[in-house]
Amino acid sequence: MKNYIKADEWNIIEEGFDPYLNKISESLFSIGNGRIGQRANFEEAYTGETLQGNYVAGVYYPDKTRVGWWKNGYPEYFAKVLNATNWIGIEIDVDGEKLDLFKCEVTEFKRILNMKEGTLSRTFTAKLSSGKIVKVDTIRFCSIADDELAALHYNISAVNFDGVITVTSFIDGDVKNQDANYDEKFWNEVAQHQVNGTDYLTLQTKKTEFDVCTASRTMILCNGVAQSLQPVAKDKYLGQTAVISIKKDEIIDVYKIVTNLSSLNYNKSDLLGVAESKMEKAKTTGFDALLKDQAAAWAAKWGESDIIIEGDVAAQQAIRFNIFQLNQTYTGKDARLNIGPKGFTGEKYGGSTYWDTEAYCIPFYLSTAPEEVAKNLLVYRYKHLDKAIENAEKLGFKNGAALYPMVTMNGEECHNEWEITFEEIHRNGAIAFAIFNYIRYTGDENYLAQYGLEVLIGIARFWKQRVNWSADKQKYVMLGVTGPNEYENNINNNWYTNKLAAWCLKYTIEAAITVKRMDPEKYKAIQEKTKLVEAKEFGDWKAVADQMYYPYDEKEGVFLQQDGFMDKEQTLVKDLPAEDRPLNQKWSWDRILRSGFIKQADVLQGMYFFEDEYDLETLRKNFTFYESRTVHESSLSPCVHSILAAKLNDEEKAYEFYLRTARLDLDDYNNDTEDGLHITSMAGTWMSIVEGFAGMRVRNGRLCFNPFLPKAWDSFSFSIGFRGVQLKVKISSKQIWIINNSDRTLEISIFNQSHTVLPGEKAITYREQLV
Repeated sequence: MKNYIKADEWNIIEEGFDPYLNKISESLFSIGNGRIGQRANFEEAYTGETLQGNYVAGVYYPDKTRVGWWKNGYPEYFAKVLNATNWIGIEIDVDGEKLDLFKCEVTEFKRILNMKEGTLSRTFTAKLSSGKIVKVDTIRFCSIADDELAALHYNISAVNFDGVITVTSFIDGDVKNQDANYDEKFWNEVAQHQVNGTDYLTLQTKKTEFDVCTASRTMILCNGVAQSLQPVAKDKYLGQTAVISIKKDEIIDVYKIVTNLSSLNYNKSDLLGVAESKMEKAKTTGFDALLKDQAAAWAAKWGESDIIIEGDVAAQQAIRFNIFQLNQTYTGKDARLNIGPKGFTGEKYGGSTYWDTEAYCIPFYLSTAPEEVAKNLLVYRYKHLDKAIENAEKLGFKNGAALYPMVTMNGEECHNEWEITFEEIHRNGAIAFAIFNYIRYTGDENYLAQYGLEVLIGIARFWKQRVNWSADKQKYVMLGVTGPNEYENNINNNWYTNKLAAWCLKYTIEAAITVKRMDPEKYKAIQEKTKLVEAKEFGDWKAVADQMYYPYDEKEGVFLQQDGFMDKEQTLVKDLPAEDRPLNQKWSWDRILRSGFIKQADVLQGMYFFEDEYDLETLRKNFTFYESRTVHESSLSPCVHSILAAKLNDEEKAYEFYLRTARLDLDDYNNDTEDGLHITSMAGTWMSIVEGFAGMRVRNGRLCFNPFLPKAWDSFSFSIGFRGVQLKVKISSKQIWIINNSDRTLEISIFNQSHTVLPGEKAITYREQLV
């Protein structure tokens, strides 16, 4: 666990430069806008340990899978979002010596991620081997006002010398992915173009043939006077150089405005023309105006999604950091895009889509963004339905059964670990649950007829074919699976997977009945398209759901994670030596698989999804049993434990798990932040507060709240969008109030008391009234 980030409500602050922490900071200080993203690499040269990262959403490469053996149905490639053209590059040469913070004496170093306005700034003083000292101030941002633009301002001054500083502002496409399976470079150059201080570099991905045009306009001034620029061109590299004689205390300013355009959004033949147009417009607008637009756009974002915590700066900083990164990663403008577990902050997991989106991210976007944003995440899966059916066919399933991929860019499975590719089939259930969750929250049952029912039918057919009848148990069983707890592989009857499968089968029947009632003609069209044999298939699905087997331990009174779980040595986490953690970095995989320690408790994940089916005593028994065995080495684990602890009125544990999930990256709990941030689990941080501490649920079309206030806080408040109504919720030690900021009346419940909240009015509950 690291602890070097300064506590601040609106900023992530690093003071002092430690090369050992640099890759962690490159992740923490990442910036993005949903379309492009950039790790916090330095503009100037750095020869120390670094992960250079610039990413363009939706642009990927199918890297050849690297395995020592092959299995039938195995994915042929592992798709990955590509490290794209480095647009921030500024090379500084001081009288023949290159500025390189790894080789300099660095003082007064400070890096600030301003979350309120969406900017990354840095200041430092560097003493070169010659004894010359320079001072640098930088600021940059990826615009969310125009998600195809980014900009930076680099300011350098001579502290103790007169001399010559050579500045080269460049864009460099000769890059590679650190996670390339065979160290291959994935880009070919298509074209170069330079005119009037503006560089245009067009590259194309190998195999997938995406074109990306990066255009960069550079302006360099010394003491406010524009400098003449000399163009530089090499393979996959363009730049603008100024050689400047500078005196002590004089200042050089470099302004750089960049656009990244891809053939995902424009015809290839139009890319250069569009880039030229955007550069001309950006030139007219200017850096300062773009920066002002950025601040205004972020103010609007925070108006929708901010959570305010009074009395606990560390908690306040953490939740804003998580919300900030979520809003940087996905904006919902494009249904072809989704959310990678690392977003734009690193290359682990390839930037592909996992089940994390449906299980964790949907609630955040449902409540903090227009309805269309969450809907687009579901439409993404609908558009991949044919591929999901193909994926299932490759594994031997028939009749339109659909198996959604564990990892994907375009709907095809592209994961490169067999136990996850073939066995972690619970992802199908998460997708079905997301459809249910979306409709429960929005009331948009039309989604079923438009998109949802076809997806559910494909998933239900998969579950029906995936189970088999056990003559011994006289139940349907599911063999050879891996649940969300990936510290168990190839096990039988994972409780969570069986539970999800049975629920999916029942929900698909309910959804079909709903569509048939609402829109008989649409239902008939879906029947014909999917070749649904209603009577037989509904009967089969119901039989499987009603006769599903669930492992259970009578002695402990808990649902068993899988068959044979109690055969393991039941050592508890409290007895695990600290030096053995994290297990995935200290133990062999064989030892992990044989232990009873749990990466994330998937029984509790299932009880979180279907909490209304279980009384508090059942939940308490299972929570106590599994929490004591869970090491939380999945970033997705602590948030669910926090929410369930809150439901059980265990406020101390609820808060403990909130802090763990909220500061997972800021404090580098699992020693892996350098690989990139845990973007999808950040949505769980939001859930910990809104669903945990505020106890927010949707029941029978109504928002319900059952809140408590953590002891360390004076109050907390947040905004919620629900069915066209905007609410502001505030919870303090004395009262809970909810204000309706819309023009519609809303029925809500606080501590099971009904309230009618009129437009512009508050519903207030005083805690004294409840004692």
